[in-house]
Parts: sequence; C-alpha cells; structure tokens
Amino acid sequence: MAGTKRIWGTLDPFFEGGPVLGRTVANVGFLDALLKADPFDEYHFFLPGGQALAPLRQHLERTAPRMLEGERTRLMLRDALPDRLRDTAYHCFHLSDCITSQPYLARMRNRLSERIFPVTGPIHSLSYAGYPKAFLQHLWPGTTRRDAIVCTSTAGRRAVEGYFGQLRAGFGLDETTHPGPRLECIPLAVDADAYAPGEGEEGGPTRVLVFGRISHHSKMDLVPLVRALHRLVTDGLDPHGVELVLAGWAEQETHVLDTLSHLAANAGIPMSVVLRPDEARKRELFRQADVFVSIADNPQETFGITLVEAGAFGLPVVASDYDGYRDIVVHGETGWLVPTMGPAETPDVDLAAPLNFDSHYHLALAQATAVDIPALAEALGRLIRDPELRAAMGAAGRDRVRRLFHWPAVIGQYAALWDELWKEPAEADPLRGLVHPLVPEYGRIFGHYPTRTLDDSVKLTVGRTGEAFYRNRDFPNLYAGLKGAIDLDVVRRLAFFARSPVDSATLIRKVSDVAPDLNVTQIKNHILWALKQDILQTTE
Repeated sequence: MAGTKRIWGTLDPFFEGGPVLGRTVANVGFLDALLKADPFDEYHFFLPGGQALAPLRQHLERTAPRMLEGERTRLMLRDALPDRLRDTAYHCFHLSDCITSQPYLARMRNRLSERIFPVTGPIHSLSYAGYPKAFLQHLWPGTTRRDAIVCTSTAGRRAVEGYFGQLRAGFGLDETTHPGPRLECIPLAVDADAYAPGEGEEGGPTRVLVFGRISHHSKMDLVPLVRALHRLVTDGLDPHGVELVLAGWAEQETHVLDTLSHLAANAGIPMSVVLRPDEARKRELFRQADVFVSIADNPQETFGITLVEAGAFGLPVVASDYDGYRDIVVHGETGWLVPTMGPAETPDVDLAAPLNFDSHYHLALAQATAVDIPALAEALGRLIRDPELRAAMGAAGRDRVRRLFHWPAVIGQYAALWDELWKEPAEADPLRGLVHPLVPEYGRIFGHYPTRTLDDSVKLTVGRTGEAFYRNRDFPNLYAGLKGAIDLDVVRRLAFFARSPVDSATLIRKVSDVAPDLNVTQIKNHILWALKQDILQTTE
C-alpha cells in the first residue's frame, strides 16, 4: 500500500461542456474550488474514455496548471481502477452525482481495497421517474456508514428519505440489513470573490432579472410573474418604471417566449430576452439588475444556484417558497419567499410518469403547483418602490452568501465530512464477497451459452499460432480495449508451459508462480483469450 498520503479519487471529470445548467455550473465550481483549496496530496481521476479525459486536461491546464506538475493530479482511464484500488490507500472517493456509480464503486472498493474508504456523491435533480431504481442501488448490505449522499438542501434530503422509505416499504427491506448511505447536508456554492454588486443607473427603470432555464416544464412557469407585474400596473405602478429581463437557456420552440412577450406588451411592461449569454454577459446582466426573481414550481429543481449568484451580486431575491430556495433566502432579510400551494397526492401522474417523456410529467406536476400571485406582486412592489430596501436586502444577501455559500467555506465542509466518515465503523472482511443484486453476474447468467466452461479438467496444449508466437514468428492481435487486461508476456508463458499437454489447474499454478500479481480469474481470462487466438488448443 502507498504510504500515508491523503489521496482523493473520483470517476467523473466534473468539467463538461454543453448547455450552462445548474448542475454543470455547480460541478465545475466544486472542482475548481477543491483544487484551489488543495486539501489533499494527490487527486486521481478515473475517466470512461478520451472524450472526457482530453477536455478535463485542457480545463486544468487553463485553471490549475500547477496541479498537473509532478503527477499530483493524475488523469487515468477506468481500466486502471481495479489495480489502483488494490495498491493505493485512498482517503475518499467523491462522485459528481450520487445516482450513477456510487454503489458500484463501493462494491469494487469492498472487494479490492485494503481500506474501506468513504464514497460520497451529491444530489442534483431528483424528480425523474427512473430515479427509484437509481436509489434502490444504494440499499444493499455492502453500503457502509462511511458512505454518504450529500444533499444540497434540506428539501432535497427529505426527498431522498422519501425515496428510501418508499423502496424499503415496497420491497420489504429492513433498515438494519439494507442501511443505505448516510445523508449529509452541504449546499452548493459560488466564488463570491468573482462577483461584485453593480452600481445601477440613477433614475432608470427598476430592472427585474430572471436568469436560468426559460422552461415551463423543467424550471418554472413565468406567466405568474408577468401577471403579478400587470397587477401592479393596474394598481398604479408606472409600467415604464420597471423592465423585465429574461436571460438564460430557452427551448427550441418559441411559443413560450411569444406568450410572455404578448402578456408583457398587454401590460405595457418593457421586456427583453437574452438567450445563451456567455459568462461575461451573464455578469453584466446581474450587475445591471436591481431585483432577482425565481419562482420555481417544478420538482426538477432541488437547490437554486442562481439565487446564490444573485446574492453574491448584492441583489435582493424574490423567490417561491419551494424546494431548496427556502435554505437560501431569509424571508424579510435577504428577500421575500412567496407562498406556494401544491397537491398532497398525484395518483394520475404517478401512474403515467414512467411511460411518458420527462417533460410531460414535470409539466403536469408544475401546473398543479401555484405561486401566490398577490403575494408575489406585493413583494415585487415593495422592492420596486423602495431602493433603500433593495440595497439593504442585497447587502444582507451578499453577507449571507459569503458566510454560507462561498466555495472555500463549502469545500471546508466537505473536507470535514470525509475526515468524519472515517470515524464510522466498517469491517472489511464481511464485505469482501458481497455481490450487488442489481449487477448482472454474467458468468452465472450466461454460462450456459457456450458448449462448456473452463474448469480444472480441461486439457490444453499449445496451438499452431502459439508455437510461432513464443518463437517470435507470429504476433497475436490485441484490441486496444484489452491492453490493460491481457499481458502478452503471460500469454507467451502459457504457450511455453503448454508445449506438452497439461490440465488447466496445473497451467494456472505454473502461471501463478511466475506472475503472482494475477489472480485465478485473470489467469483464466488469459487462457480463454489464448484459446480464442489459437495460441492454445484443447486436446479433447
């Protein structure tokens, strides 16, 4: 085992391209903040392929070049993971999402690693119909108290508890035998130092900014916001004293934006739309704004990173009293939380959701969740009419972000969690042979497909290609995907040892003597591959 180094590992790049979504912003923010804080001696990334490895390397060369020096940050392919787990003493592994590989990594750790190190992963969106299966992965006896799901909000934690409760009840699982990982609350964050409040324009209209996905089926319906502003106009607000700015990613179809534009025009309220702004334009929009609004009504939302960004820019926030928003906004201090109302039961959606597109059932759920429009109008009206109140709430919001949602503070919480998890008891021996019921055991399930299976009684001898191979007169074809699994030097020894007929048990012993780093399964795989390449052949 490697000495006493503190080594952090992951299976994910954290950095990824594509649309600027809350999850992608949060993941790259975490990565950059972790490497900047640098609480570990080494950082090991095990990536699924070159398509993930190359962009991550380029990102690190731009943002943290010193971390690539001296191999403190190592970028490897997943094929290297088993051997690394056998010979490296990891302090922890952290994934970018808890619903992908966390339980299966724990299974490999249990089987191969000398130490039962913590495995953690955060939540993001939780409301997809296929997610019960993803959370069922966690409920197996191989989960330890050193494993944790990091919930980014108290509302998200309750949702995960709801999943585990439903699964245990439905499948008759006892919490003592199927414990599931610990649930810990650590929020998402921003680099508050990178954001600074704008100065605003004297005498100009009050700019109300909405930033994020402009989607009625996966984020929020903005019609209530326009209705609330229209209500203020009918109550005497000068429509030219306010400007509504919608910015972010919109769907390909434009009918939603057309609807919002028509409603704003009917109210006489100026409205502008900025689609897909880059980082520089995004900062400009926040600095030019006076009030930030987000009225999420969709369970697809779990935290609300844009609210934290708004606070960092010193903006007061008007938000729906929904999901993780209530962890971020302090009602009456950093902004206003607008009451919402939704259904206690959703039998029709529950029945149909697994058979429909995600957008279909998310829309159905969102349209059954109402934001209190009179309360929304009142909150907006108070901020639009009172610049001193805006300034006070914005300053309080920025102070709160710096204390609770600034990446250095949040990375400190993660580092403390990874250390704290080591204090939990975890016995390695009872975990070694545990299989995961959601992982197919291919040999057992498909072992009847071939004519026979390799057992100790199989008699082997060198094949014609094998005779040429160990004399360097022929060279077998080794596909790129097998270069980490098949050692041609071992195959050459197989051919040499099988010059005279030999049973597979004896052949395995001989190879084990000269290649002690290979286990029996790995040697058998070499034998089978050699049979496939005519390096070995059966004598029966």
